[in-house]
Amino acid sequence: MHEYQLLGIMGIGFALALMFGFITQRLGFSSIVGYLLAGFLIGPTSPVFVADYGLAFQLSEAGVILLMFGVGLHLKIDDLVAVKGVAIPGAIIQSATATALGTLLGIMLGIDFKASIILGLGLSVASTVVLLRVLEDNDTLNTIHGHVAIGWLIVEDILTVLILVILPSLSVLLSSSSNDVIGSFEIFKAIGIALLRVIALWILVIKGGGRFVPWLLLKVVKTRSQELFTLTVLFIAFATAIIAAVVFQTSFALGAFLGGLVVGKSKVSHQAGADILPLRDAFAVLFFLAVGMLLDLKFVVEYPLLICTCIGVVLLVKPLIAMLVVLVLGYSPRTALIVAAGLAQVGEFSFILAQEAKRLNLAGDVIYNSIVVCAIISITLNPSIFKKVPDIEQFLRSKKKIWRILNFFADKKGNKNQQIAKNLLPIEKCLTQKNAIVIGYGPTGKQITKALIKQNVKPIIIEINIDTVNSLSTQGQAAIYGNSTKKEILVEAGIKYADYLIITIPSLIITTETATLAFSLNPKIRILVRARFLDYKESLNQIGIFKIAFEEEEVAKALTSLLLDDLEQQSLITAAAEIAQSVDKKQNNN
Repeated sequence: MHEYQLLGIMGIGFALALMFGFITQRLGFSSIVGYLLAGFLIGPTSPVFVADYGLAFQLSEAGVILLMFGVGLHLKIDDLVAVKGVAIPGAIIQSATATALGTLLGIMLGIDFKASIILGLGLSVASTVVLLRVLEDNDTLNTIHGHVAIGWLIVEDILTVLILVILPSLSVLLSSSSNDVIGSFEIFKAIGIALLRVIALWILVIKGGGRFVPWLLLKVVKTRSQELFTLTVLFIAFATAIIAAVVFQTSFALGAFLGGLVVGKSKVSHQAGADILPLRDAFAVLFFLAVGMLLDLKFVVEYPLLICTCIGVVLLVKPLIAMLVVLVLGYSPRTALIVAAGLAQVGEFSFILAQEAKRLNLAGDVIYNSIVVCAIISITLNPSIFKKVPDIEQFLRSKKKIWRILNFFADKKGNKNQQIAKNLLPIEKCLTQKNAIVIGYGPTGKQITKALIKQNVKPIIIEINIDTVNSLSTQGQAAIYGNSTKKEILVEAGIKYADYLIITIPSLIITTETATLAFSLNPKIRILVRARFLDYKESLNQIGIFKIAFEEEEVAKALTSLLLDDLEQQSLITAAAEIAQSVDKKQNNN
């Protein structure tokens, strides 16, 4: 398989991931556990197939890029600014505390000071990929709880980038006691340069890209080529990621996230998210495979105390610190529990940090393997921990004194944070009137929309003509650019809360796929559709369509009506002529 390493990783890796992911889900665990196990089986210790880890890691980075790009698509800069008061201080306090404790425990276990610092730093950073996965699986991504957790992780990622930048200077400082002043100066200089790079990247992508990207997307969308549109979205995601990592020396994840923020401002953002979703999910699996490949069971047997200590820091200390900070800053216990559960793991940046520390002789294989094993165990347990949040919250609510203490700061600052939470609610949840989704805005769609408005039903239109979408938006009408057969588009339109779905496009394929998907998201929705032929009736009824307007039938009725009207008119004319003739005869006879 040496010549086909890429195909081997994707073919064998996906096959094993599918098999073990299915098994673990059937057993009640997250599919992530199965992916990690599949990665172990194709890793260096596997007797069957040893994949190229360097290649697998690069493939997994593609997953991180697509994942972070997708997050940027759905978030707004205002959403992040709204939670900066908890994300920035929270990430700094939690990272600093976890680093200090990890360093202290490392020294107590006989590890030298330099390596102990690296251990502490590695344990303090959580995985963005894992956090986003559990937030999505538990439907909390687009809530204030999810936004706080994401903002927190973004700050952590920036802090990790700064740490990676100062590591060379830190290695010089720790290796030579005579150059403390020079070493300290070099560290502050490196931090300053790194911050300037992040600011420059922000300006380039958000300001410069904010002008170029919408123009480019509009040009491509007007070609009506789905293929070109998808390629454009992928180009933007990977281009911003590579520019960030290579030119500005930050990270692929940060660059992709900023690229997603830029695309998220355009009218085509929902379709962009729908297009990259399958690729994102596939490459995210490769990320977990790459993590699983790093597992070395011999190390687990040789250093059980060190591993248990690291796990304790990650699963107990980090969540408790995060929960305490969130509560003190005035957020609800539920937000605190979700953030704490989401941060109870170690991720990809920790591997990079440990690898760089090995290269600079700041740490050896023991630290690297400790972080790897801790990451695999914590990532395996994290989905289960997250699912326990509602039960933990319910238990705390039953203890009235404890619950009052936990809500002390939230009650004092409640008005502000309740307003933030209200602003983050999806628009559909704020609607008190009935609402309907209209697919297509041709002549039929226009008539349907006018009728809905007259009946005080709020219409939300899905349309693939970007000019129509822009025109409707300027008129104050809710309209989304995209393909209604994509889950992301229907969800963004509010399918879960809609009362009606009206499909005005006569395509049987689009109608079938859209209606089937809509019922899976909202079984109670009433769907009315337009169809060309009466032969479609049976298949559409099987889906569960509420009402069907057949073009063939309506045309037959209309033509028949026209014919009957004309026949009636002709009959009247004939009758009138006959009466006139009869009158003329009587007059002539007289």
